[in-house]
Amino acid sequence: MGSISSRFARVEPRRRATALVLGLLSDLPRKNCWTLAEYAGDATPDGMQHLLHRAKWDADAVRDDIRAYVVEHLHDDEAVLVVDETGDLKKGTATVGVQRQYTGTAGRIENAQVAVYLVYSADRGHAAIDRALYVPRSWPDDADRCRAAGMPDGLSFATKPQLAARMIARALDAGTPARWVAGDEVYGDNPHLRVALENRRFGYVLAVSSTHPVTIPGGRLQAKALAARIPKRAWQRRSAGAGAKGERYYDWAQVDIQGSAGCPGHWRLLVRRNRRTGELAFYRCFSPRQVPLSDLVRVAGRRWTVEETFQASKGLAGLDEHQVRRWTSWHRWVTLAMLAHAFLAVTAAVECRENPPPDDLIPLTGNEIQHLFAALISPFHDLTHRLRWSQWRRRHQARARNSHYRRQVAVLGQRS
Repeated sequence: MGSISSRFARVEPRRRATALVLGLLSDLPRKNCWTLAEYAGDATPDGMQHLLHRAKWDADAVRDDIRAYVVEHLHDDEAVLVVDETGDLKKGTATVGVQRQYTGTAGRIENAQVAVYLVYSADRGHAAIDRALYVPRSWPDDADRCRAAGMPDGLSFATKPQLAARMIARALDAGTPARWVAGDEVYGDNPHLRVALENRRFGYVLAVSSTHPVTIPGGRLQAKALAARIPKRAWQRRSAGAGAKGERYYDWAQVDIQGSAGCPGHWRLLVRRNRRTGELAFYRCFSPRQVPLSDLVRVAGRRWTVEETFQASKGLAGLDEHQVRRWTSWHRWVTLAMLAHAFLAVTAAVECRENPPPDDLIPLTGNEIQHLFAALISPFHDLTHRLRWSQWRRRHQARARNSHYRRQVAVLGQRS
């Protein structure tokens, strides 16, 4: 918390932010303004809501501090910047950015809010260092809706690859040590993102669809058609990195392809084959200089660290448990949740480096650190505090119920 203290002009919001982050690192079963305020010993959630909505502090500056904190402790010149999006299921239409859209969280089209994240993936660990809320195309066209959600004036529609390109540019402009970018098909199939990386002479291993067109000296083919031409002797068995059940072995092959005209570098189509099912996956790769197959396989395997980051950020730090509707509140909540998860990731890395476990113990994980830390910081609140919060919740819920009933009666009266 000391690393972000200068971002708060007053001591009150700084202390409140500390209390909120400690609450995010606690073992509360649900983490929102109500539960965090009760955990912190507040009489009502007004203070937490004020911190997220009206208090004066810069969430983007805190984001920059998080990036510096993560890089300081996980520094890796061969690090991979991984981009991916995740969705939070929502009800109603008032929450900023919400719309019926596909989200991998549900695996189908749902009413959801989607955001793109940038993860710093290094040998010692990984954590999110940037975030961007995806605002569907229908939102900027509705000025009243945008104003009600507190969105900045003049905000225009941006695709997920465009959001990813902006975050990558911010990280590189800040001098973030890294060598590669990885992402799924949403980003690999986008030519503008690829060209932006090539112009910066920055390598990438981006997943592409089976129908993705690639150019070879003999003509233009879909990725799956080019993979069918790969001879048996070209396949190599290599690990994409350790998983929960050990090394993840696949068969891999690469084919040289043509890239952007006038841009020096090396382009390849990387193909991964499941050794049991034969299922294929495809990656378009670029590197300013020639690299071995093992480097491309390593980067392709690192893409999965973004899923681990999402799982830990949501399960341990409440990334998706916010109940906020406005633009500023969303950015502030997810930024502080990113900070809470970064603390766990960095602590795990430092412990592994400075206090290696004996052979009969696995290294401390983020889950175990959160469990131990929650026990260390857990405050004691007397029965009076618990009863006061019980009455506050019931009184608030009664007002909400009565308000709902009044609106329902008014609607029925208009219809009759």
